[in-house]
Amino acid sequence: MFIIKSEDPATPEASALLDALSETLVSITGDSGKSSFDPDDVRGPMARFVIARAENGHAVGCGAFRPLQTGTAELKRMYARPGTKGVGLAVLSHLEQEAATLGYQQLWLETRLVNERAVAFYEKHGYRRISNFGKYIGNSAAVCLAKSLWG
Repeated sequence: MFIIKSEDPATPEASALLDALSETLVSITGDSGKSSFDPDDVRGPMARFVIARAENGHAVGCGAFRPLQTGTAELKRMYARPGTKGVGLAVLSHLEQEAATLGYQQLWLETRLVNERAVAFYEKHGYRRISNFGKYIGNSAAVCLAKSLWG
């Protein structure tokens, strides 16, 4: 059981989770992903940044989405601390519900092909590969995925 709530991405706990994510991404992909994330993008009324906490209050995961285009939000900075079973799915489900409540019809995301665990996680939970979008167009190391939030 996790408590998942919106928080500011600049809090010390959020920063610690985001730093841990960046370190993990560097070890997997060679890139921290920091250049693809602006905290201001997830602070607006149509965006969310959430932290998952264990029952003891410890921050164990995070995730976010930002507006991308009409009806579509982009999933960002998904992370679960190692050894915390179920956090990733809990955060993902929470963000999907929040996005649907705000009227988004779909969520898009980008990850790296080499990040096989992430690709498999998203595909397992209903995300399908789409053509690369935005700054990922033409990047053969990137894979973009999407999920409809409506039925």
